[in-house]
Amino acid sequence: MRPFEMVMNPKQVFLSVLIFGVAGLLLFMYLQVWIEEQHTGTVEKRREQKVTSGWGPMKYLRPGPRIMSTEKIQEHITNQNPKFHMPEDVREKKENLLLNSESSTRVLTKTSYSQGGDQALSKSTGSPTEKWIEKHQGTKAVFNKFSNMHWPVDIHPLNKSLVKDNKWKKTDEIQEKRRSFLQEFCKKYGGVSRHQSHLFHTVSRIYVEDKHKILYCEVPKAGCSNWKRILMVLNGLASSAYNISHDAVHYGKHLKTLDSFDLKGIYTRLNTYTKAVFVRDPMERLVSAFRDKFEHPNSYYHPVFGKAIIKKYRPNACEEALINGSGVRFKEFIHYLLDSHRPVGMDIHWEKVSKLCYPCLINYDFVGKFETLEEDANYFLQMIGAPKELKFPNFKDRHSSDERTNAQVVRQYLKDLTRTERQLIYDFYYLDYLMFNYTTPFL
Repeated sequence: MRPFEMVMNPKQVFLSVLIFGVAGLLLFMYLQVWIEEQHTGTVEKRREQKVTSGWGPMKYLRPGPRIMSTEKIQEHITNQNPKFHMPEDVREKKENLLLNSESSTRVLTKTSYSQGGDQALSKSTGSPTEKWIEKHQGTKAVFNKFSNMHWPVDIHPLNKSLVKDNKWKKTDEIQEKRRSFLQEFCKKYGGVSRHQSHLFHTVSRIYVEDKHKILYCEVPKAGCSNWKRILMVLNGLASSAYNISHDAVHYGKHLKTLDSFDLKGIYTRLNTYTKAVFVRDPMERLVSAFRDKFEHPNSYYHPVFGKAIIKKYRPNACEEALINGSGVRFKEFIHYLLDSHRPVGMDIHWEKVSKLCYPCLINYDFVGKFETLEEDANYFLQMIGAPKELKFPNFKDRHSSDERTNAQVVRQYLKDLTRTERQLIYDFYYLDYLMFNYTTPFL
């Protein structure tokens, strides 16, 4: 064929260009959607890795002076921004992912598992771009709705109609003093600013028992394991608190937390259920957490926290300690706690109660203390109408042969610290000491 006969006519050229143009446009659109999907997925994955690993800078309150001004205390309370904490065990990593201001779209994940009340946002369909838009629009709608709600400001009188025994008179008087003290403290220092974002984080440590209408905020190392056993019995999941193993309590997923409900479910329960929190002297709780997690074999705290602590705070550490993370000393643990650039994030076992339960945001009806745990707990059980035979268990959940952590044990651990270090620990837990009227320790 001659060369001039190979030239395509204009019609063929037009069709060829049109076909290639359409194909190119479709390819471009596909690549754009794919890249956006990959980018969104990568960002979310990095955020989750950051949360579960706990690595990275953490902006916690810096230790302040021994005597704080009213303005300083108010700033500490009103500026309590929810932060991430390390989970109790590897098996709890995923369920402890919490909200922060950079990943507010996780609210939709929570609402998809909601129960009762408002219907959860419907699952989005369509392209990844459409899903991304719907997620952000849905999140905005959720927060707009929540911003119109108001947290209960005043504590309600407790219903004591079920308390028949006069032996609880003194316990009741103490309870009323604790409630009034906490409320007055929050009114004086908490101001009128009540953060209404981070809802699911704020209530993520609160366990729900619907039958007796109880909300219990979990404070580790303050009797929380036995309290979970009690909630399981009240919920009909077990006949006796003494028959429930430690693993069933913490890993069985038998109990619901308040963040598993939708907005209406959360708000209704906060306003109508009896809200309880049990606290403990901060120094005792800290030492108890250290003994539990670092003085006994632990497949999570040693490799995750122990290795990082030894690596940063122990000069010339031996290779074995760097590999297994065992043998962390109390002084090294304190250096980690007080370090503004911790090598690994905070953990719920030594986090402040003010950041676990938000007592100046959520008005707790009942304030129990570990120091009077059995008496307070049994009074609370009678008050909410629990079965008469149900009593709060007094056994030690783990390491039963060890002496319970008390003031005398704490003094032995504090001897290894300098006066400045002891003062900084107190400053770190300053709000907890003030809110719950604990005596200032001898430093």
